Amino acid sequence: MTMMTYGEAIREGMSIRMRENPNVVLFGEDVGAFGGCFGVSAGMFDEFGPERVRDTPISEGAIIGCAVGAAATGLRPIAELMFCDFLTVGMDQLVNQAAKMRYMFGGKISMPMVVRLPAGAGTGAAAQHSQSLEAWLTHVPGLKVVYPSCAQDALGLMLAAIDDEDPVMYFEQKTLFGVKGEVTSLEPIPLGKGRIVREGGDLSIITYGRQVYDALEAAEKLAADCVSVEVIDLRSLYPLDKELIGETIAKTHKAIVITEEVKRGGYGGEISAIIGEEFFDYLDAPVIRIGALDTPVPFAPNLEQYYIPNAQDILVAAKKLF
Repeated sequence: MTMMTYGEAIREGMSIRMRENPNVVLFGEDVGAFGGCFGVSAGMFDEFGPERVRDTPISEGAIIGCAVGAAATGLRPIAELMFCDFLTVGMDQLVNQAAKMRYMFGGKISMPMVVRLPAGAGTGAAAQHSQSLEAWLTHVPGLKVVYPSCAQDALGLMLAAIDDEDPVMYFEQKTLFGVKGEVTSLEPIPLGKGRIVREGGDLSIITYGRQVYDALEAAEKLAADCVSVEVIDLRSLYPLDKELIGETIAKTHKAIVITEEVKRGGYGGEISAIIGEEFFDYLDAPVIRIGALDTPVPFAPNLEQYYIPNAQDILVAAKKLF
């Protein structure tokens, strides 16, 4: 067993595959000698050299386009966007090229590329550098989307993402980079498999990313009121572990879905719809959704914290179910 931070685990996952396979490369803004905006790639430039760890211009369209071309011609690129907010600049390359090429070529080429996407609020980075935009990408056929919450999953999902033959969008919650956790395995975690973080029998909280910690905090407080909470970390948003969702709903008959993204149009709504369409007979009460407020992310620290969903929001929602 090794203790690693979330950021260190991401770096270790990339480094393991780069040591094994010379076709794995990393590029993005300041990922080289500087080590990345958040220090995640620190030391990789020294270990793997400038041919395999490359700084790029400030052009997300070029970064993603480079990854598409590299993947189509035999490399396994890892492209980092400094903030997921800048997806907007590279969406044509991502949605109309990366996601479509394998299909349009009749499966004769693969597209093994990873796009790293630091996301989320909580760092005081304001409206243009703090969004949670995973729902945009889960909507696109041809893309896979993962969102780890802990060091073990960060490492295992990075290995699986690099190994995959399709484009994998790898979300990283920025406030988790320094959070330490146990790493007991250096094996890939299969895409499409969630995990039970805490077992319970009265209420299911289904989530991913930083909200896993809010769910665990709320579960502890609800336990004091004799409410047994099961916490599900989806970790893979597409493919999605519907079987696990069905199993937990069948057990508890009540569900809260909490995500950091803006509630309106968010992926939490997709999860809730799946529960309603496929597992309705198990429900004893309506699914409750929790998301961020319908506003740009505030810069002021007190307003930013008010904007982000938290454990208290879960407690308020749970009281409606009992």
